[in-house]
Amino acid sequence: MTPIRWVVAAAVLLGLVLAGLAIDAFQHDMIRARAPLTAGSQLIDSPFGPIEYADVGDGPVVLVIHGSGGGFDQGLAFSARLDRSQTRIIAPSRFGYLRSAMPQDASPQMQADALAYLLDNLGVEQAVIFGGSAGALSAAQLALRHPRLCRGLALGVPALYGPGRAPEERAPASWTVRTLTDLALGSDLVFWLAVRGAPDLMTRMVLATEPEVLRAAGAEESARAAHVLFHILPISARRRGIAMDSATAGSPPPYPLQDLTCPVLAISARDDLYGTADAAAHAVALAPRGRLILFDQGGHLWAGHDAEIWAAIAGFIADPDGSVTP
Repeated sequence: MTPIRWVVAAAVLLGLVLAGLAIDAFQHDMIRARAPLTAGSQLIDSPFGPIEYADVGDGPVVLVIHGSGGGFDQGLAFSARLDRSQTRIIAPSRFGYLRSAMPQDASPQMQADALAYLLDNLGVEQAVIFGGSAGALSAAQLALRHPRLCRGLALGVPALYGPGRAPEERAPASWTVRTLTDLALGSDLVFWLAVRGAPDLMTRMVLATEPEVLRAAGAEESARAAHVLFHILPISARRRGIAMDSATAGSPPPYPLQDLTCPVLAISARDDLYGTADAAAHAVALAPRGRLILFDQGGHLWAGHDAEIWAAIAGFIADPDGSVTP
């Protein structure tokens, strides 16, 4: 064999070894990603199809509605700072996420009706509704369509309409980067490769937070961001919900938030690359009983402010009409 053939053969062998190691690592990580989904949730039949939810804790009820790429698991993870001995957390998987159904003609309005059905069947008379990111659309619709159920409405980095929020606003990037990101959102393997190989890019494009902001906030916040990204896997079990969010949360219509009857708390950061600061301020300006917490930095993950924000939300749960400070 000539030297060139030896080099080619060695390169092929090395490529096969690296591919095998990558496949083994991918399979290992997928087992880790699926592990939290095998227990901890329940199903209830409804006119909208099966609704998956987790129900943990004891005390005043908080319905935690997850954002894009989530599920009941994201709702539980995001609200982990709430004391479960004093708060009952109901965390559903929205339409198209994990084991929840994806009805035809699904919309935030229909999702709100499904969540009202869930609360009624769990015997919940009233709850504080928390909607994060894309989950804010169905949270706001629940408060508008079923006001009897809502003690208060908390909107975290809400992907709602804002007069200064650009349609489908997200982190600026080239067409190539956007195309690759969209491809990653459609494949477990591609998403895994992107998270492992380009975490800063995925932090900016998916989590709408500048990596420098995360690093400045400290190792704990960087680890939280990595956890959020990793647990979008398996994306194949969330793909239909992500597609619905892309169609509804990118450029949502105005909602009549001036008709809300419950107290409203909206939270965002000015540097959120999804532009939710404008949406949060607009919601509070319309809501008759609205309050705003707005940070200069933190991005879509409100990096550096997680503990103080959930402390403020805990105060809001205890007394929706009381003063709330971050």
